[in-house]
Amino acid sequence: MKTSPYSPHYDRLRAWMKQKREDSGLSLRAASIKMGRHHSVLGKMEQDRRKIEILEFIQYCHVIGADPQEGLEVMIQSLSGES
Repeated sequence: MKTSPYSPHYDRLRAWMKQKREDSGLSLRAASIKMGRHHSVLGKMEQDRRKIEILEFIQYCHVIGADPQEGLEVMIQSLSGES
């Protein structure tokens, strides 16, 4: 199966990322400052307008205090058809 950064599997990961950031109490701008990136980059990652690079994903998770392995599990479950 060919996937793209715009596949439904990424939708679940993007929703997880945004929820974890909101749970951390960080705004998009605050997270982007901590990450050293422009807020539009993170916004595009969360909004399905930019590819999620694995290293950026791990850094993003560290900035918001989320476990990157939990996010990867979201993708694995999506690929296996689990809810």
